[in-house]
Amino acid sequence: MKLHDIAHSRTGDKGDTSTISVIVYDAADFPRLDAWLTADRVATRFAGIIDGPVDRYRLPALGALNFVLHRALGGGVTRSLRLDQHGKSLSSWLLDMDLPESDDA
Repeated sequence: MKLHDIAHSRTGDKGDTSTISVIVYDAADFPRLDAWLTADRVATRFAGIIDGPVDRYRLPALGALNFVLHRALGGGVTRSLRLDQHGKSLSSWLLDMDLPESDDA
């Protein structure tokens, strides 16, 4: 099972910072997402792509988590030589993570 099986995502950018929101389709899946998708797990997923820390913000009433990835865009849209200067593909890379079948993993 992949993360995209239970959630969708949106991205945003401001300067060299990218934000990724992960929103569950069904509110019943939020506790599982909340327990499993940590800032450390996201930082590990993007190791070698981002150069800064990852902050996580919980929005349980919306069934969402918001991640702020610092120094993630190679200097920002006007300075980056990356193909995806806005970081829109980062959400697809995150949603392709394997989601464990149990809550224990």
